[in-house]
Amino acid sequence: MKAKRIWVLVADGARGRVLKREGTTTGLRAWPEGEFTHEVHRTRELGSDRPGRVYERGSAAHHAIELHADWSHQEKQQFARLLAEFLERFARRNAFDRLVLVAPPRALGDLRAALGRHARARLAGELANDLTELGPPEIEARLVKAELL
Repeated sequence: MKAKRIWVLVADGARGRVLKREGTTTGLRAWPEGEFTHEVHRTRELGSDRPGRVYERGSAAHHAIELHADWSHQEKQQFARLLAEFLERFARRNAFDRLVLVAPPRALGDLRAALGRHARARLAGELANDLTELGPPEIEARLVKAELL
């Protein structure tokens, strides 16, 4: 029987990295080609710093128009799409058998929504935590505890 190749994507809205595991006897290892960073700007840096004003008809009253676009989150969604495209490309090449996603809840939702058909078919589990600051051994321990490895 062929050893299972497991990929773990650990990400948030600005960083992502792929960790690999071959079979059950090896631990998670960082993969240099699977390192991603993305500069996320604050919404106030991306848009107008002051909302527009609107005047009420027949009155001297006026109100600020609330900002409806969260451009910072849109940048994070764009980053999630980039990560999902990377995973889809390698899923089509059969580079891994199982995929585990680890990200904070909002980033996890963005990743899940952006995953392609081939990567989604290999999705074995998700962990809604920000583990981007941890090393491979600590991440592996958390995944084993969550019964995802």
